[in-house]
Amino acid sequence: METITKKDTIETIKTQYVDGAFVESHGREVMDIIRPTDSQVIARVTLADEEDTRHAIAAAKRAFATFGRTTKEERSKILLRLHEATSARIDDLTAAMVEEYGGVVQFARPIVQSGINAFLESEKALQELPLVRSWGKTTVTLEPVGVAGLITAWNANMLFIGLKLASALAAGCTVVMKPSELSSLQTQVFLKCLHEAELPKGVCNAVIGRGDVVGSELVRNPDVAKISFTGSVAVGQKIMRDGAETMKRVTLELGGKSPTILLDDAALEAAIPSALIMAFLNSGQACAAGTRLLVPKSRLDAVKRGIRDAMRAFTVGDPADPKTAIGPMASQKQYERVQSCIRKGIEEGAEVLVGGEGHPEGFEAGYFVKPTVFVNVKNDMTIAQEEIFGPVLCVIAYDSEDEAIRIANDSKYGLHGAVLGTDPKRARRVASQIRSGRVVINNMTDDPQAPWGGFKYSGVGREYGRYGIEAFLEPRAILE
Repeated sequence: METITKKDTIETIKTQYVDGAFVESHGREVMDIIRPTDSQVIARVTLADEEDTRHAIAAAKRAFATFGRTTKEERSKILLRLHEATSARIDDLTAAMVEEYGGVVQFARPIVQSGINAFLESEKALQELPLVRSWGKTTVTLEPVGVAGLITAWNANMLFIGLKLASALAAGCTVVMKPSELSSLQTQVFLKCLHEAELPKGVCNAVIGRGDVVGSELVRNPDVAKISFTGSVAVGQKIMRDGAETMKRVTLELGGKSPTILLDDAALEAAIPSALIMAFLNSGQACAAGTRLLVPKSRLDAVKRGIRDAMRAFTVGDPADPKTAIGPMASQKQYERVQSCIRKGIEEGAEVLVGGEGHPEGFEAGYFVKPTVFVNVKNDMTIAQEEIFGPVLCVIAYDSEDEAIRIANDSKYGLHGAVLGTDPKRARRVASQIRSGRVVINNMTDDPQAPWGGFKYSGVGREYGRYGIEAFLEPRAILE
């Protein structure tokens, strides 16, 4: 892929997408979009307000009267049109993620592709999902829940939009999307795709605004039946509390502090790079990032040497360069959070093996941090318990397999986990004891039909494939 060039002009966005058209925002608050590589303003966005949101909800409600009764075949055609329209703009979607978010291109393009593929995967799952079951004189149908509010995070914009929108449309729901305002440029590219796909008016609407304005209206509005949210635990808890007033159905994906268990039979030359890839996924700004590496004490010194050697491959730099492994943090706020967590780790007695505080040399202008590996970490330390959302790895030593499993599960989170070892049967046995929604063995891998979501504070419900579609459906029984 050729190198992506930076924009020199400041883009202005003043519209929302409602009822099949780009309409001027009623809201008047203007926000700057800052490029994280050099802290320069690259766009100004007029944010939506409550009235914009209510207009979008009303459009979705009107459209649901018809769209909620569509057939599998009709929904399948829409999903395929969306796949075609977004596939045609994969380069533009990738370039926007690199420019606006600072996502490294070696990760950004696959993540955008996954979001695009979600339309195909949902179409496939829809065909295989029985929507009607009968026995005796009873018929049970799976019915779309209604208008769905889709609230997405800033770290993988196209993936989250693709997953949630594809599932909702496959189920027959109409939607109001609230992508992160920090992803406004990426969202604009997607909305052009959406417009070109020519969905029925009002089926898919998008309002870009603040969570405490647009998001709050979606959560409290009685015409919204379902909220699907990806983001922080605190906001997820508020959605559950506030949504209870109108009996909102919710799917919440709230992050993690994922363990990677390196077993004593692991081949370190393969296991260590694999562990680092999982830790520094998306520059560490990934809910699935394996930020706790559990290592047998008998192999700790060898692992430390291996990490020092392997870290040379994890270069920090321009995210548009295909050779760069770690880009900047998405914002000044996120940069400062990562720095404070690194300081906290040092204060609590963890040892910095690689990295540390401050900017990497030569990258002082943007929100770059040093990829950091801590050793001598205890699992009750703040850096081992709290989600940092940056390239910070905690190495924790253990004595036995049982202790490793106990440490892995000693977390309020339960989204993702990994096991590294050469004995497949043993690795599967250990994996089956990790309390996480997904566990991978030996490498970070994906199955777009497998459920995605977490135990404990990592959330409620599941996404992907038929599991994602079922989250937007309600069973109705008719008895004769």
